[in-house]
Amino acid sequence: MITALIIDDERLARKDLRGVLQSFPQIVIAGEAANILEAQALIAQLRPELLFLDIEMPEGNGFRLLEMLDTTPHVIFTTAYDAYAIRAFEINALDYLLKPVTENRMREALARIPATPPIAPAAGYLSIHEKIFVKDGDRCWFVPLSDIRLLEAADDYVRLRFGKHAPLLARSLQSFESKLDPQYFFRASRKHIVNLQHVQSVSILPSQLLLMELSDGATVPLSRRQTALFRELRGI
Repeated sequence: MITALIIDDERLARKDLRGVLQSFPQIVIAGEAANILEAQALIAQLRPELLFLDIEMPEGNGFRLLEMLDTTPHVIFTTAYDAYAIRAFEINALDYLLKPVTENRMREALARIPATPPIAPAAGYLSIHEKIFVKDGDRCWFVPLSDIRLLEAADDYVRLRFGKHAPLLARSLQSFESKLDPQYFFRASRKHIVNLQHVQSVSILPSQLLLMELSDGATVPLSRRQTALFRELRGI
C-alpha cells in the first residue's frame, strides 16, 4: 500500500482524481489539501509516500511547496497546463499528468514508483535515500541525499555538490547537520559536511591534520578538532 495526498485548489479536480484512483487499491488517499500551507501541514503530520500535486494554485505553486519541505515524497504532477512538463521531468518527477487524468495515464504514472522501500534511518535522522528538492534560479532537481557528496557553507547559504551541479540553498549548514545521519555524513570543518560514501581516500598532512579526497577529485581538509574526532571514530 502507498499513502498519498491530493493537493489541488479545485474541489472538483480533487474529486475527479479520487474517482480515477478507485481503480488502484494500492493507493491510499490519506488526505487532501487546497493550498500549499495546508499541504505542508498534512505532509508533516502524515508523511505520505506520494503527492498528486497541482502546480498553479492561488496561494503559491507546487514548486514553492516542494521548496518548503525538508525532504520530498514521490511526486506526480497533475495540472491543466502543459507548459511545465519539461521542467517537471528535468527535476525527476515520477510523471506529469494533464487534466482530465485518464485511468491509462494514471496506470503508467504509478508504474514508475520504485518497488524497493527506503532503508529506515537512525532515530531522528533522514534516510540516506530520501530526496530533497533543490531550486537554484530556474533550475530544479529532486536529489537523493546519497548523491550529495559535499555540503559547503557560503555566507548565509549552503552549496550542495552532486553530479556536475553545485546549486545554492538559502539554508544554514547547521540546519542540515542536525538532520543528516552521522553514519553517512561527517562535519569536516566549520564550512564542510562530507558524505563519507563519496570519500575515496584520507591522507595525513605534514601538520598531522587529515585531508579527504572525494569521488570528483576535490579535497576537503579537516579542522584540528574534527581530525581528532575522525581519528577516534575510525581508529586512525
